[in-house]
Amino acid sequence: MKYLYLLLIFAYSFSFAQNFTGFSANSQAVQTKTEETFLSLQESERYKNHLKNLTKEPHIAGSKANERVRDYMADVMRKAGFQIEIFPYDIYLPVMPGTAYVELVEPIRLPLNNKEYIHKEDPFSSDANLPVGFNAYSGTGDVTGEVVYANFGRKEDFEKLKALGISVKGKIVLARYGGNFRGYKAKYAEENGAAGLIIFTDPGDSGYMKGLVYPEGPYYDESSIQRGSLLTLDWTGDPLTPFEPALPVDGKKKITRKKPEEVKGMHSIPVLPLPYGAAKEIIGRMKGQRVVPSGWQGGLPYTYRLEGGPELKVRINVTQKREIQRVYNVVGTLVGSENPDQWIIAGAHYDAWAFGATDPNSGTAMLLALSESLGKLSQAGQKPKRTIKIAHWDAEEQGVIGSTEWVEQFRDELDAKGVAYFNADGAVTGRNFGAASSPSLKGLAINTTKSIPFPDSSKSVFDVWLGKRTTPEPPLGNLGGGSDHIAFYTHVGIPSWNGGTGGHSIYHSNFDSFAYYERFCDPTFKMGPLVEQVFGMMALRLANADVIPYDISRYGTDLHTHFEGLQKLTKAYDKTPTPFSFDALIKAADDLKKIGEECEAALKSANTKNTKAINQELLALERQWIDKEGMQYGSWYRSLYASPDPYSGYASWMLPAFQYEAANRETANLKKWEQKYLEAIARLKSRMEKMAALAK
Repeated sequence: MKYLYLLLIFAYSFSFAQNFTGFSANSQAVQTKTEETFLSLQESERYKNHLKNLTKEPHIAGSKANERVRDYMADVMRKAGFQIEIFPYDIYLPVMPGTAYVELVEPIRLPLNNKEYIHKEDPFSSDANLPVGFNAYSGTGDVTGEVVYANFGRKEDFEKLKALGISVKGKIVLARYGGNFRGYKAKYAEENGAAGLIIFTDPGDSGYMKGLVYPEGPYYDESSIQRGSLLTLDWTGDPLTPFEPALPVDGKKKITRKKPEEVKGMHSIPVLPLPYGAAKEIIGRMKGQRVVPSGWQGGLPYTYRLEGGPELKVRINVTQKREIQRVYNVVGTLVGSENPDQWIIAGAHYDAWAFGATDPNSGTAMLLALSESLGKLSQAGQKPKRTIKIAHWDAEEQGVIGSTEWVEQFRDELDAKGVAYFNADGAVTGRNFGAASSPSLKGLAINTTKSIPFPDSSKSVFDVWLGKRTTPEPPLGNLGGGSDHIAFYTHVGIPSWNGGTGGHSIYHSNFDSFAYYERFCDPTFKMGPLVEQVFGMMALRLANADVIPYDISRYGTDLHTHFEGLQKLTKAYDKTPTPFSFDALIKAADDLKKIGEECEAALKSANTKNTKAINQELLALERQWIDKEGMQYGSWYRSLYASPDPYSGYASWMLPAFQYEAANRETANLKKWEQKYLEAIARLKSRMEKMAALAK
């Protein structure tokens, strides 16, 4: 079902009213026609069919089913006119799912369920290939012990237990999902001497206390399990090849691999997830004398206790081998007509823990539809001026591995050619639009969403995104960890963006099927085409602009905000005789904003003879944050501007070198990092001044 022509008229009532950043008058007229054609190409039925085909069967990384998904995607993009390359990598992966088993040993023997129920309302739930609940990169072991409840299993939760005089040494730790990346729960449990770890989904966080549970409603039922990786190393990607691509062991180019025993940080204790229907059998029998501190109580109908007592014993039995296994990235290329060596990349992973309808394949289906629309646009004579690549990454669920290996393989080319990376992991799961971005892409996102109609309304995407706020802009977050933008943004320094529509998700469960999506995410299948329009229009504006339309002044604006936040953090603990001040950095940020505004004004009437040189300077802007020594917690993380939080895994750490010092309440290194940041800001300022001069 195609969008009505009236919607196109509506869309361009917005588009005509605004100036396209980076376009001359003639180029803008051509771009307007290109976008009008593009917006006529989206089809709900096409998106729906792709999603249905991608989610026919469970497809974990390394499986034959995942290879069938790989071949389907390659075939779709090849037919759309993209040049297809398949990149194989041999990575150190668990042989999944292995075995995972929990039982009560005392006071009774009771095996605990660790697989979702079969529901007659969901034909997918009876698939014979659905796995039990497990966590990738668990240690192997068979342990029995008393139980200690550790809330979310965060660093501060284990510190609280220690302060209360409760030891987890030799115990089975019970922690609920949420608060941090599950791998850190395992890391902190092991560091504190635990014999094993059970991670459960609490109904207060994701179950019946939120609303009706599956299949009657969208929330976790008592059998729903969140699977997921536990990998927590000092780098992202394959455990055996940090900084280098895990190229095939039988390939021409040989890569030196670490021995598994040389890799520090691989978990050795057995870990597995449980649903709350199983966890209640443990929590309901805990007889320890002390109840949990404020904020630790969950949603099960018991008073949560810190200890189970000596009469309650639980056994965990996990067997999970690890070995070199092959995974595949699929990358399609639409070569630019004028600047083929400048790349706009849109990507999402395609491997899943089961069917993966919301996570990740709602985004995968959208990108497949986008490749078809861009192919039709090119066939109509409206080929992008810069190269657009659409990539489908493998083994993201195991630790953001496929995309990382590709970035490491093409690091030098990406450094020279990378314009932007757009991430679409699970990008279409409801009707709530949201996004996070590097500073230089924020203006592009805001302006583009003003040009696109929101389905079943008289508003633009921007209007719906803004909602009832009185601010001039909607909430546009910062990128941290958790998905495939990490290597592009924090390792190489390519401006990155992550956006889409959110809603219900039964995250990492066997129930994340097409049946779930059709009932609870978007029964109309209109949101896939909408997100395709946002991704496509942003890509086309970057691809066709005479001058790359980065939001240059936003660097200074955002830096000011981040430095002020760090000032407050640091003041809270810096009690030295001469406390560290961020005043010099705040002033540098304000100066950068001023220079950025002057540069933007100059670029509006840039000398066309110098656009090539100007664009080279623009490409270099984000790279000025890359520090060769990297961060204190891992030299692979090279961006001074952004990083995943090394304590929670998901949070955005802006200006991470300072964030790390603050997290550890340190003051000795603040002057060192001040100098590094001042130098990076000076480099950005110099580039902006050079562009302003070139524009004259």
